Amino acid sequence: MSIKLTKKQLAVIDFIQDFTEEKGCSPTYREIMTGLGLTSVSAVAEHVDNLVSKGVIKKVPGAARTLEVLDYKHEETVDLFKVKMAECTEEEKKILLEAANILGLDLE
Repeated sequence: MSIKLTKKQLAVIDFIQDFTEEKGCSPTYREIMTGLGLTSVSAVAEHVDNLVSKGVIKKVPGAARTLEVLDYKHEETVDLFKVKMAECTEEEKKILLEAANILGLDLE
């Protein structure tokens, strides 16, 4: 599985994980901004939104301190797709490939 992440996105992920482990709750956008030396909360929001859309983190809209880093490597999911694709029809294979593409899974 190969989700393309920028250095800044990786820094955001690492910061959220470290902060959550240390404090027992996820950081606010302002804490991420300060911790990473960013200049605006909107820059943090953009990074978080991009990471949510890539399936790397999740959050509860409208609630504070709900950021959670997910297992974005999806190794088990890739394995399941490969097993299913080995035993499916061509039509099912086409659907699985489309789903894998949507999820950003690398099946090779």
